[in-house]
Amino acid sequence: MAVKIADLMAKRVVTSTPHQTVGHVRDMMLRNKVHSIPIVGPENEPLGIVTTTDLARRVKDTSPVSRIMTRDIVVVPAYNDVSVAARVMRKHKIHHVIVTHEKKVVGLISSFDLLKLVEGKRFVISNAPTPRRKRKG
Repeated sequence: MAVKIADLMAKRVVTSTPHQTVGHVRDMMLRNKVHSIPIVGPENEPLGIVTTTDLARRVKDTSPVSRIMTRDIVVVPAYNDVSVAARVMRKHKIHHVIVTHEKKVVGLISSFDLLKLVEGKRFVISNAPTPRRKRKG
């Protein structure tokens, strides 16, 4: 059975709107112990994302979060296999992807969520090569 993104994603997603201040979003991240917050429009559609990396920029806490949010976002549908999320993260070199259903934010998946799949598992190479024997003679 393939694991779906909906099975692994964080379903309780803290979101913000573009007009909120950088300071407000920083406080939300600290209070909720999260490293990213999707920025949404009036229909809960994703407009951008703010991560702890974005908060490291030198910008006033009173500035609107729209000044620092990443607008070029990548989203994945909740019904896709988790391998799709992993591929997207690796391709775009990102650690958080917004999960959608019918163009609305329904979750968030991070590289740490994907690590849960391999946590505690030991990988063994199948058909591992055996050392070559030297020929006599």
